[in-house]
Amino acid sequence: MTRRFGDRAIFAVEVGEGISSELRVVDLWAAGKWLTTDDNVAFLPSFLRSLRSSAAQVRRRDVQACPYPERTPEEIFGLLKADETEFREQFWFMTWGETVDNVSRYAWLDDDLVIVFAFWRPTHPFPEDLGRVFVARIPPDAFATTLEEAADLLDAKVT
Repeated sequence: MTRRFGDRAIFAVEVGEGISSELRVVDLWAAGKWLTTDDNVAFLPSFLRSLRSSAAQVRRRDVQACPYPERTPEEIFGLLKADETEFREQFWFMTWGETVDNVSRYAWLDDDLVIVFAFWRPTHPFPEDLGRVFVARIPPDAFATTLEEAADLLDAKVT
C-alpha cells in the first residue's frame, strides 16, 4: 500500500512497496508533475541520508536566497542552467541520486522554498513536458516535515 506525504500539486513523497531490505518504490511529485518517471526505486541507505540532510538544510534555512529577484522563476532557471561556473551549484537541490537524475532542478528561498525544474531526457514519457520549466512553492517547514515523515516511514521499514 502506498503512503503519501505532502500534496502532489505542491510537493509530495509517496512510499510504495518494498523490493528488498535496501530497495523501495518511492515516487516524488512537485508542481503536479511526477519526477521519478525513469527510476522510482530508491536505494534506502543513501536515499534516507539525502532526505534527512535536505530536510535539515531547509529547516535551518540554509538555502540561498533568490539569485535574481527581478526575474521570473522560469527566467532564473534558464540563467542558472546556462551558467557554467560554480555559481549555479549553490542552487542545485534534491541531489538524491538516480531517482531524480532525469530532472534538472534548482531551489532558493524567498518566503517559500521555490523549486524550479525541467525534464531533460528526450525519452521522457510525457513529451509535452519537455522544454517546460515547472515551479513548486512550499513553506520551508512543510517541505522539511514532508521529507522527515517519509524518511521516518522508510527507516522504520528498513530496521
